[in-house]
Amino acid sequence: MDQQTIIREMIEFNKSVLDNMFNAISTIQDQSAKMFTAFVDKANWLPDPREKAINDWVAAYKEGRDDFKTATDEKYEKVADYFRAR
Repeated sequence: MDQQTIIREMIEFNKSVLDNMFNAISTIQDQSAKMFTAFVDKANWLPDPREKAINDWVAAYKEGRDDFKTATDEKYEKVADYFRAR
């Protein structure tokens, strides 16, 4: 096996690991947001603008998470293109 093939396989393995971890973390974050939202909905002692604040918070971390995923996918694609060209 030549070095290019080994490097390509290592990159594909790292990408696969990142994708699996990203999916696992995304699931955990989504479930945590659901639990937190359910808790806050039942907490009558909190002020009324709580729902908007929670929705904004959830939207912000989802946007950040999606931006991170897009950026890493683009970088992995650039690295893969580099090694395909050689």
